[in-house]
Formats: sequence, structure tokens, C-alpha cells
Amino acid sequence: MPPVSEEMLGAALSGAILPVFVTGSWDDGMPVLWVNESFTRTTGIRADDLRRRGAHPLLSLVEDDPERTPSQIALRAGRPTARMIKGHRPDGVDTWWHVTMSPLPDGDGDVPYWLGAATDVSGFVEQHAAQLASLEVERRERADLDLIAQTTELLGDLEYPYALRDIADLLRSLVPWAGFYLNDDGLVFAEGVDVMSPPSGRGRRHARYVPESTVLDRELAAAHGDEGTREPHRADQVQDLLDGVVDGPVLLPLGVPYPAHSASGWLRRDLVRRVVEETGAVPSSVVVHAVAGRRRVLGLLVSWHGEGTTIEGPARDEEPRSAYTGHQHIDTVVEVVARRAGTAIDNARLYAREHRLAEALQRAMLPEQADVPGLDVWTYYAPNAEHAQVGGDWYDVVQISAGTVGLVVGDVVGHDVEAAAAMGQLRSVVRSYAFELATPGIVVDRVDQLVTGMRIPRSASMVYATLEQQPGGVWRVLYTRAGHLPPLLLRDAKVTQLADAGGSLIGFGSEPRTTAQAELRPGDVLLFYTDGLIERRDRSLKIGLDALIEASARITARDAAGVGEELLSRLADAPEDDVALVVVRVPDPVVDAQVQPLSPRSRRWLLPSEPASIGRARHAVLRTCQAWGLPESAAAELVVSELVANGVLHGWGNIALRLYDTGDGLRIEVEDSNPAPPVSTDGHPNRVGGFGMQIVERLADWGWRPAGSGKLVWAKLRPSPA
Repeated sequence: MPPVSEEMLGAALSGAILPVFVTGSWDDGMPVLWVNESFTRTTGIRADDLRRRGAHPLLSLVEDDPERTPSQIALRAGRPTARMIKGHRPDGVDTWWHVTMSPLPDGDGDVPYWLGAATDVSGFVEQHAAQLASLEVERRERADLDLIAQTTELLGDLEYPYALRDIADLLRSLVPWAGFYLNDDGLVFAEGVDVMSPPSGRGRRHARYVPESTVLDRELAAAHGDEGTREPHRADQVQDLLDGVVDGPVLLPLGVPYPAHSASGWLRRDLVRRVVEETGAVPSSVVVHAVAGRRRVLGLLVSWHGEGTTIEGPARDEEPRSAYTGHQHIDTVVEVVARRAGTAIDNARLYAREHRLAEALQRAMLPEQADVPGLDVWTYYAPNAEHAQVGGDWYDVVQISAGTVGLVVGDVVGHDVEAAAAMGQLRSVVRSYAFELATPGIVVDRVDQLVTGMRIPRSASMVYATLEQQPGGVWRVLYTRAGHLPPLLLRDAKVTQLADAGGSLIGFGSEPRTTAQAELRPGDVLLFYTDGLIERRDRSLKIGLDALIEASARITARDAAGVGEELLSRLADAPEDDVALVVVRVPDPVVDAQVQPLSPRSRRWLLPSEPASIGRARHAVLRTCQAWGLPESAAAELVVSELVANGVLHGWGNIALRLYDTGDGLRIEVEDSNPAPPVSTDGHPNRVGGFGMQIVERLADWGWRPAGSGKLVWAKLRPSPA
């Protein structure tokens, strides 16, 4: 094959499809000495035209050259270079070129000439840019999904007091500032959700809290350069958003005045103060999204996108961000967060409202039991917390006449408001017939007839008994069972099931109910209970009943409250259903005088908010101190009298009384529904009383703390001197 001649090389370069050119040296300004036809066709410029452009004429064809500086350094040193540049084609289309410059040295090592070649890589650049854009969109979508997932997780626990603050912090990865406002008796900046305080929806009450500030109006106008050219008051678009007149989001300018006492004006003043304190910039406008529930707008989610004026002053930890682009994407994410927050807040408040309603209904239907002369009676009820504190279990202890007591424990199927309503109807029916009829079987027969006519939709079981006092401290028990578990009789560590007189569920009795009989002697204990005490998913009801019998046989307590505490500690640590328990004990003066060293060192009672509960509390403390062998019974009676009396006088609802043996003194806890703290006074002018807490201070160390929707007052008795 013959060697390639210079003529052949020149012809090849002239006919190459790539633009090729030859320039002079760098020191001479790299004049263009020759270009091929492809160069002229691509750029529309001939070599003669480039020569007239002076030194470095090729630079006039370049619009963008990211690597100009390192390339020029290489050219000065005589080294080959390759770089990407952006230029214009004759038709005006922007084109990216991959340009190579190769030195053509002479025999002395100098570089008098350079050979250049350009490749059109616009297609590859566009494809690469599209890939980067696609990756950026995917990255942004993943970040958005991650943010929304974290927001959903935070909204799953609205009892956390800073849930909304943490969600706003997550949004600040998109915007310089974000925050929640809830419309609870007027707009209020919110870091968390008080589910126990339902929204009022009254957004026009801001004037009560923040007066109109003309000084702030002037400061905002000066900051945005519009002082002296004040616009007229604008419409209250924030109030329109709260009222559901507009769906939003709305853009709220902050450099203009708004009507006095308007929601927009109040929000503007509060926002400017907060954003300035946290970012050091005066915002010019914010985007306001509605946090909507099912029926009303619960609040607002406000986001600031960074536009505004930086405040001159001390250096801050973070400089405020510059103006954002792509607000539509940001607003979409914020809108999703606002919508989910509204749904979660509404659900949490709806659940809390139903919880309070159900609990109030349940407590209202439970009996307000008084002391029964001649008997030690202790009652307990605990609804399953998984079912909104409502259920169909109930008990009742009725003093029918002197020496006769009616006692019923029942269970309606279900754990909802309908079950509680059915329970209330049954309780009223049984109580009415208890005063009219003496024999339990006949009472339940009449209940069957009435329930059938009332068409109560839930089936129910029940045990009804009457206790009649006999001479010598003995009590006769008459009872009948309607599909319910048998009561237990505890005597001398022996347990007997009162399993006679059984029958079908209430309303399904096809035959007359029968009545059985038993006898209670001094020291005997009678247990009435519902299946929640023994029922578990992982065992049968019979195994649970056997466990109850075994636990009852090992009871060491000699007071009704102690018996109940032992059973609860052994059987009801994790109940899966409602639990109702009634313990009836016949006092035994000889045995009761003995100390119970193995008895549980805690007791609890639920007392109605009525004066009779003060006496019940005193009797409970006296029996407990006797059972535990504590010498502070007299002081404990005084303290518990004052604490329960305060709960009856100043509180409402039921009063919870708890006693604990701490080892170095008796601790008394009284809980009521009034959140106001107790106050020690010097008496009430012109009337008797007011010294209760002074008495408590003399006998005990005391304090209080919030508990639920009310308060808990505690007092620890000081040990008596030897």
C-alpha cells in the first residue's frame, strides 16, 4: 500500500464532515489560517471573515465556554486540549460542540500552528440534560414522599405536644419558614394539638387579644418602600379561607394594611414578628393553606417562600434564603400536608369527643353506691380502653329496705354507645322491679317480659341477688342467673360456685326463672363479676374461671377492698374486655381486728360527688388502717375528710380515692374533675369553714398535679411519734 501523501491528507481534511480549522500560534493571537468546507457550512463564516476579527477570532463564535481558563493555560503551554463549548449555528439554533486543539510543532519544538476539530454533541447534551432533569424530578418526588411519610407518622401521635412544630420543621426543608395556626376561639399559633379542646370556629375574635397596631403598619410600609403610598384596606381573605368561602391557597401580601380586627390583619402582625425573630428577614408575602376538617376549616398552614428584605443587624446563625422558584411544586406538597393534618386533627378531636361522651354516659349510668349497714361492699368498674371507655358491663347495689339489699351484675354484648344505652335501660328496669318484687326469679321474669316488648337490640346476661339480714350476723342470699357466670362464695380459703338457678339470656326466657339460696356467715365473701375479669383470647372461659377460683382461694385480705385489689392484681393486669367486680363481705369483729401482713398495700374507690361520700371515705380509710395495722387512723380520717369534702364542694363528676402504704406512712390521693388547684386559706369571712387545707398541712405533706381533665391532690401522713 503506498504511503499517505500530504496532498491526500489535505484533501481528507478539506472533505471531512467535521468542521476542521488551522490557526496560528497563541502568541500571534491564534489567527484562523484555514477552514474546511464543513466549517464554513456549519458556521456560515469563511476564513477571510475570521481573519478580519483580529486576535483570537474563534472566541467571537463562542457563547458559553465553562472550561476556558484551564484550556487557555494548556494552549499557552503548547499542550493539546479538549473542551465543551456552546455556539450558534447560522439558523440561530444553539449548538454544543466538543472542540479539540492539537499542536503542530516545528523542528525546533515551537508550536507555530494548531489543528482544531469540532464535533456537534448537542443531541448527547440534550439527552444528558433530560436524564439529569428526570433524576432531579425523581429525587424531588422521593424527598416529597419521604417528607409526607414523616408527616403522616407525626400525625399518628397527636398527643405528642410538639407534633405540629416538628411537621413545620420538616417543611422548612422546602421553604425558609412554615407554621400552623389553629382556629380555636380565634387564630392561635400552634406547636401541637389540644384534642380535648374542640375548635370554636370563631375566627373574628382576634381583636380581643391583639389591638390594631398602626406603628407596625408604618414599619412594614417603610421596609417595603411604599410609605406615603398606602393602599386602601384589602378584603379579609384569611377570614374567607376560615369560613370556607374560598378553597385556597391564598397569597397574603404583608406590606399592606387590612381592616381593623380582621383575621388577615392579626395573622400579618403575628407572622411578621415570628418570621423576623426566626430568620432575620421581613417577609413580603406568604402562602396560606386551609387545614380543613370534615365540616369546617380547623386552622391554617402558612408558608413563606423567602421573598422579603433582610434586616440589617448582628450576624445570624443562618442567612435567610433567596427567592424560591418552582413554587407550584412546593405549594402542592404543602397542600397535601395541610389536608392530611386537617384529617388527622379532626379524627383525633372526634375520637376525644366520643371518648368524653362515652365515658360521661358510662359514669352516669353506673350506680352511686351508698354504704350498706352491716356489710362491707366494694365495687369496681374498668372499661376496655381499646373501645373508647364505654361498654355494656354494669353493677348495682340497692338498699331495698332495712336489712334487705339488692345486688345485680350484668353484661350487654358490645363495647359502644348502643351497648351502653341498652345497659342503661336494663339497669333502670331491674332497679324498678327490685323495689316492687322480693324474689329474684320473679324480678328477672318481669325483666324478660319488658325487654321483649322494648325490643332492646343487644343480648345481655345478668345475675340478680337479694341479701336479707338474719339474726346472729348471718345473711341469706337469694339469687338467679340469666346466662351469666356464677357468683363465688369464699369461706375459710374454700371457694364455692353459686351455680344453681341458671337460665337463658335476658329476653330469651321460655320458662319461669328459678331462685336459689345460700347463706353468708361473718367473714364470708361473695364475689360478683363479669367475664372481662377472666376472659382471654389465648384460653377458654373455663380455664379462666378455674384461675379465678384458684386466685380466690389464696386471698389473704380481710376487707372487701383488699379482696378486690388482690383479684385485680392477679387477674386483671391486662384485661381484654370490660371488667365489673362487686365484693361483698360480712364483717367479723374478731378476725378484722388482726393485722393483714400479706394484704396488698393499695386500695381504690370511685365515689359520687355527693356529701355522703365523705362518710364513705372515712369508713374506707378506717377499715384500711385497721387491716394494715397503721396507727394514723384518726389523722387519716381528718385528712381524707377534708380532701374528699373539697372534691365534693369544688369539683364535679366522680371522685377517685386511692390509699397506699408507702412503708413510712399512709399516702392518700383524691382525684376530681376540677383542674383548679387547692388553696390554703385563713378561713372564709363571715362564715364557718375554709381551714381544711390548714388541717391537712398540720397532719401531712401534701401537693397536687394535673390528672386527665382535672387534678389529683395527694397527702402523705407524717408517722405518729412513738
